[in-house]
Amino acid sequence: MDAFLSNVDWPEIGIASWDTLVMVGLSLLFSVLAGLPIGVLLFLTGKRQLLEQPVAYAVLSFVVNVLRSVPFIILLIVMIPFTVMLIGTSLGVAGAIPPLVAGGAPFLARLVETSLREVDRGIIEA
Repeated sequence: MDAFLSNVDWPEIGIASWDTLVMVGLSLLFSVLAGLPIGVLLFLTGKRQLLEQPVAYAVLSFVVNVLRSVPFIILLIVMIPFTVMLIGTSLGVAGAIPPLVAGGAPFLARLVETSLREVDRGIIEA
């Protein structure tokens, strides 16, 4: 067993693990900050809701559905120019965060909208 693990660069494993945790943490934070308001807006602009706006709901719902359906590797490649413009690089921890947010926020937005729709209407009006 020692011979199997003798070639492992443990300091590099530690650095890579930390980088992964930073990417996950920051992308989760920004996905929540983007997805939560989008999900609430989707709910509020839906049918028979406080701010019913069929056009706004249709546009926002379309964008969310498109971003949810795009495979992540394609989203990652398509977002390279935007990521370079925003962050300055498309590589490393910083370069991975915008595509992760663009991939995660729509899922969270739809989850928030669906969860709010499950709440009894009488509770919301109170």
